[in-house]
Amino acid sequence: MLEEFLPAAPVLLVLLGGTIAIVFEGAVPRLVRPTVQAAWTLLVLFGAFAWTLVGWTIYPPQLTAMNALTFDGPSQLAWMLLLFFGALAALLFAERRVGGGESPFAPNASAVPSSQAEREAIAARQEQTEVFPLLLFSIAGMMVFVAANDLLIMFVALEILSFPLYVLSGMARRRRLLSQEASLKYFLLGALSSAIFLYGVALTFGYAGSFYFRDIDLAIQANTQSPWLLLAGLGLIVVGVLFKMGAVPFHNWVPDVYQGAPTPVTGFMAICTKLAATVGLLRLLYVALGSMRWDWQPALAVIAVATMVVGSLAGLIQTDVKRLLAYSSIAHAGFILVGVIGAVTTANGLADDRVGSVSAILVYLTAYGLATMGAFAIVTLVRRSGAEATSFTAWAGLGRRDPLLGVLMTIFLLSMAGIPLTGGFIGKLAVFAAAWNGGYSWLVLIAVVASLVTAGFYFRVVWVIFGQAPNTETALVSPGIGTQIVIWVGVIGTLLLGVLPGPLLDIAINSAGFIR
Repeated sequence: MLEEFLPAAPVLLVLLGGTIAIVFEGAVPRLVRPTVQAAWTLLVLFGAFAWTLVGWTIYPPQLTAMNALTFDGPSQLAWMLLLFFGALAALLFAERRVGGGESPFAPNASAVPSSQAEREAIAARQEQTEVFPLLLFSIAGMMVFVAANDLLIMFVALEILSFPLYVLSGMARRRRLLSQEASLKYFLLGALSSAIFLYGVALTFGYAGSFYFRDIDLAIQANTQSPWLLLAGLGLIVVGVLFKMGAVPFHNWVPDVYQGAPTPVTGFMAICTKLAATVGLLRLLYVALGSMRWDWQPALAVIAVATMVVGSLAGLIQTDVKRLLAYSSIAHAGFILVGVIGAVTTANGLADDRVGSVSAILVYLTAYGLATMGAFAIVTLVRRSGAEATSFTAWAGLGRRDPLLGVLMTIFLLSMAGIPLTGGFIGKLAVFAAAWNGGYSWLVLIAVVASLVTAGFYFRVVWVIFGQAPNTETALVSPGIGTQIVIWVGVIGTLLLGVLPGPLLDIAINSAGFIR
């Protein structure tokens, strides 16, 4: 029985780490608790990463944890990416130097903003160290979501990854009302999307008589039930996942939540939530609903076009860096869907040297994550009156005041735009090639045009940073060691992936096979 759970040990380790972190809240003195929690979180994440890497070389692809989880190439690579980006997020969570010795999180999240209780908590220099176990539980939910082998496990994982994010989004130290509004909006819309997802699960079970992906696929091939029941269930399930991706028309929460949430949380959501939702969607569509490819591809193509158009055009009119990055995230969700629609797979020894959809999307998410985490780390360094300053007015001339910081931010923006010699270019080239090979050349052409439009607002930020006169009211604070690590890991990773993409492409291609 123990051997049954060994491949899934990284998930169990993260869950156990989160549980022990909760014990630390009551057992560790307050003065040392932030350091202990941060160190413990990093230790757990690196331990789970090492275990996943070792398991990749030891265990063959298989169903594990009593057939609840799938241990295959995409799930293993997704686990490592989630743990890696989760560790970078933990470094930003632990940052104190940027805030003048203060955490980026509210000292008492349950206190009414500007109340006497909040003032007393600030005076006592309290800190919300509960953010670290919340981070671990959210990552654990994401790891289960990408590896789920049945719809009920997928739903449970969706809730586990979501609830910590609802709480974390409302815990910003500054602009508390905006943060709490973001949390409430995210919770209400997220609860609605979860209900829609669960209703779709019920309809799909009514069609297939099973929650397991393989059984659903066999029921579709047998075609013994009403196809309308299946189509309704499929549509509702996909809506629930697309909400987490931030795809149009399920994107309304993204700009407000990204702007209101603490920036470390925004960076974590921007990549890890999107990564988990994307890989989960791939598994659902390719494994459970692969026989319905001709039904879901046209619908997703329409959503992809709408997502790219809304994200790129709305980004052009933004005057706030965090909101611009939010609409950038929406546009990137559209680019990712372009690769999903291609439905080209190259795995398990198939004689095909093309980059398939799964491998292309994993490369894209890696490049996007490196640039996104680095960009949000830089956002935390631009401040006014002690709080983050994200308006274009505040960012004017930052590259003149600190050329190195301006160049680093420019590299991240160029990668998001897909400029050659950056990781973003390799990622876009891979997903566009997968869609082209899948017969969706017209969609690739639309994606290329949308990519050019998004480049417009990225270059606009570059112009603000270097082309405008510096704003003397804005302060550039020195980053702590954690923020420096995040920025430099992002820069080095982005440039290496752009210049030497071969190793990551080989790993992704060799890990692109789903099992049933």
